[in-house]
Amino acid sequence: MLLDGKTLAAQIEQELKIRVQALIQRMGGKIPVLATILVGDDPSSATYVKMKGNACKRVGLESLPVLLPTSTTTEELLGKIKELNENPLVRGILLQHPVPKQIDERKCFDTISIEKDVDGVSSLGFGLMSMGKWAYGSATPKGIMNLLEHYKIPLEGKHAVVVGRSAILGKPMAAMLLNKNCTVTICHSKTQNLPHIIGQADIVVGAVGIPEFIKTQWLKNGAVAIDAGYHNGGIGDIQKEGLSDKCSAHTPVPGGVGPMTISTLIMQTVESAEKFSTLTP
Repeated sequence: MLLDGKTLAAQIEQELKIRVQALIQRMGGKIPVLATILVGDDPSSATYVKMKGNACKRVGLESLPVLLPTSTTTEELLGKIKELNENPLVRGILLQHPVPKQIDERKCFDTISIEKDVDGVSSLGFGLMSMGKWAYGSATPKGIMNLLEHYKIPLEGKHAVVVGRSAILGKPMAAMLLNKNCTVTICHSKTQNLPHIIGQADIVVGAVGIPEFIKTQWLKNGAVAIDAGYHNGGIGDIQKEGLSDKCSAHTPVPGGVGPMTISTLIMQTVESAEKFSTLTP
């Protein structure tokens, strides 16, 4: 089974469009805003921000691009985030990763209001989510969970191996799977006997950021392969060759996890706006 994130994301957008129209009516014609902060001129980051802005337009949200120079300091970026926190129409704040090296990225992530952390990057959001409490989930792992749920992939009691340990992908992915009663192993590029560990997995999530790092032959027959990587040439973190014959289900690259990341970000922005609209006259 091909876990088609592109088609599911398009379906979700159609549903969100209806919800946004109702929201705007409820808010007296005011349009909820997703603010996207881009520091520097990294072309890949600029492309991602543009894609998120286009997704906003498709569902009827307003996108507010905040473009800051490469020389921006931590204090300057914190000031901009605080300004957006205080703007009632801004219902989501996205700080595009990575930021230039002189900036304390974690401090900036953690300054984003929990109610507006629709990309799920704050320490508070991660802590609450890992404890099974409410928070907006990190967009990529939450998108993967939405995809698994849509395709009714069994999770309870399954052995999931997450290859990658980043704060906004590998670690929250493991916590979300654990919350769904998976038995979870976290691995990374330094893990010993990695092929053996992956060979025991019912579900493998490739989130290590290295092209085709995970080999098809390592997977056991019938495993579910989720590829959260993307590299030039449409290559993921999991080797493509023979994948459809080996796995019971897998995500394509592109068209699998990527569209679900953006759709989850937009969905969580709409949820934030809906919560706000019920609290204001």
